[in-house]
Amino acid sequence: MVAKRLLQHQADPEAALVTSRLSRLECRTKPLRDGNAGLLATYERFLTARRLTLVELSADVVDRATDLRARYGFKTPDALHLATAIEEQVGAFLTGDAALARCSELRVEVVTS
Repeated sequence: MVAKRLLQHQADPEAALVTSRLSRLECRTKPLRDGNAGLLATYERFLTARRLTLVELSADVVDRATDLRARYGFKTPDALHLATAIEEQVGAFLTGDAALARCSELRVEVVTS
């Protein structure tokens, strides 16, 4: 599970996390719709953590995402997340979606339960 892997990652004091600002939208939508204040607060703590960088959707990220969509057929949100990781030169991209491992431009780590 991705959450478990993230907790392991957070235990490393040298580790840093990077994600697209799109993650904020994706994480907060369901708790807001469901009125789940506890889950919303959990996401808020995670998304504002000191070692987490929220990257804006720059023109370079959008252009890279467009290329990834054309080349691999990824959905727009997935392409944006992958493009952010590529542009930020991350060490690994964590996902629960094995289909994203087709992206050869970076190391995609498929996290399973």
